[in-house]
Amino acid sequence: MHDLTLCVHHPRVDEDGYASLAVPTHRASTIVYPDAKTFAARKYRGFDGYTYGLHGTPTTRTLEAQLTALHGGVRTVLVPSGQAAVTIVMLSVLMPGDKVLIPDHVYPPVRSFCAEYLAPRGIAYGVYDPLIGSGIADLIDETVKLVWVESPGSGTMEVQDVPAIVAAAKAKGALVGCDNTWATPLIFKPLEHGADFACEALTKYVGGHSDLLLGSVTVKDMALREKMKETLRAFGVGVSPDECQLALRGIETMGLRVAHMGKVSEDFARRLTKSPAVETVLHPALPSCPGHDIWKRDMGRSSGVFSAVLRPVAEATLEAALTALKVFAIGASWGGTRSLIAPMAVAGDRTVNPWTYEGTVLRISIGLEDPDDLWNDLDALLVKLERVPAASAA
Repeated sequence: MHDLTLCVHHPRVDEDGYASLAVPTHRASTIVYPDAKTFAARKYRGFDGYTYGLHGTPTTRTLEAQLTALHGGVRTVLVPSGQAAVTIVMLSVLMPGDKVLIPDHVYPPVRSFCAEYLAPRGIAYGVYDPLIGSGIADLIDETVKLVWVESPGSGTMEVQDVPAIVAAAKAKGALVGCDNTWATPLIFKPLEHGADFACEALTKYVGGHSDLLLGSVTVKDMALREKMKETLRAFGVGVSPDECQLALRGIETMGLRVAHMGKVSEDFARRLTKSPAVETVLHPALPSCPGHDIWKRDMGRSSGVFSAVLRPVAEATLEAALTALKVFAIGASWGGTRSLIAPMAVAGDRTVNPWTYEGTVLRISIGLEDPDDLWNDLDALLVKLERVPAASAA
């Protein structure tokens, strides 16, 4: 062969005796076939076969299989983000004339998707009290095809009664999808409680290092998996094997990370209840948190995310106190090695039950720093807020 050909065609090497604990990163756009006949029949390989890089490589299949095993499902579909996991479910099972129910504490972009994308296309949505439990049966008519749950809510931490909601939905013929990102399948397995879709933002605890964007949907029904795969193919949506390899590496330590973060978050939540700067702490492990009894029954363990509602202070005062943090970083998302704080505006996102707290909600994500360093940083913030005279509060 000439040099130009030798540059393009890779030589085969002997892999006998080679074994690695790391999952190889298989990158591909084109999948080649041994002959023309096999190429012509590629559509018969199905969703589990390899036909084009967009639809999966051995790297993506490995991550899918690992998540499927953790959730106790039959198949997992990978998508580019946690938000995409939610929207792909809705796009796959809802048609014009149908309706989806979402909880009042739902991740705000999900509400926006329902209002700005689904509704103009003839798919209605309704918002319900996240603590409604079996009472959701009263909201399910023949148009409701999907009930969405997020337990706990990623900002305000209400824990939903998933089994009760599932039972009510199934009795009316509706599907149930669950955003399980806070709990991960290590703490709660939605499919075991009857949900049809278990969604995760793999960006968070699975990735674990704040360096990837990825989502997943795991199901027990192959027909539901087929619907989602058809939707993904129609939109031309796929995921990068490089992102999947990072997720595969992260998932190996997820158990240790989540256990540590959960213990620290519970400890900090209890400490924060004693601060004069804090009006209330929203952590499922606290008896005062809405849905605590459900958490105790169905989960009993925590991850590293919770919220604290501050007593009202002037915006400039809070901004200065947050800016002075040395260990916590200010940012969205959670589940990485770095601890995060995110001030959140909740009231504008509530339509069923008004949000009555006037102070800022601080969402806190515990990372892997030394707990003493974290607490000293958080305590310094609280001290600054505690010193604010009542007259300057606003």
